[in-house]
Amino acid sequence: MVTYYERNLPHWHPTGQDIFLTWRLNGSLPRHLHNIASKDLSGKRFVELDQALDRGDVGPRWLRDPRIAESLVGSLRTTVEKRLHTLHAYAIMANHVHVLITPLASVAEVTKHIKGASARAANRLLGFTGSLFWQDESFDHWVRDPAEWQKIRAYIERNPVSAGLVSRPEEWPWSSASRPIR
Repeated sequence: MVTYYERNLPHWHPTGQDIFLTWRLNGSLPRHLHNIASKDLSGKRFVELDQALDRGDVGPRWLRDPRIAESLVGSLRTTVEKRLHTLHAYAIMANHVHVLITPLASVAEVTKHIKGASARAANRLLGFTGSLFWQDESFDHWVRDPAEWQKIRAYIERNPVSAGLVSRPEEWPWSSASRPIR
């Protein structure tokens, strides 16, 4: 069975398939890339958007605050403990997050729990109320085969290296390369 829906992006979620998810802080994407974000997100286009986010030169970068990054790690841990998904890889960047999961509930339910809990905690820490923390929609891609799964996991864990934040994936404190969640 495949769950399918569209908003700005198409979302395909075949039952039993691992999913690569990326979501970002509200207002963190340069305006000239908004059209790309709402159309076809081929691998090349996704990398272009991810590189713009890695530069972090537009919008908020609240996830670099260790208190907020830690609250997001806590939200990921809670959803694993609640058996909403299995978490294979994650990287928390300054303004976006990558995860590779096996959903055990609907992807919408998984992201609702992670994004909702982490947004409430972050807004409390930042002293915001009623503010959008996360961009409403997430990018998702279902994993087709084991080779692609390995490629995605490496991409996620190497993202802090590619962004020039650390030399080795294990040095980044907000990723599965240094802090796996089981």
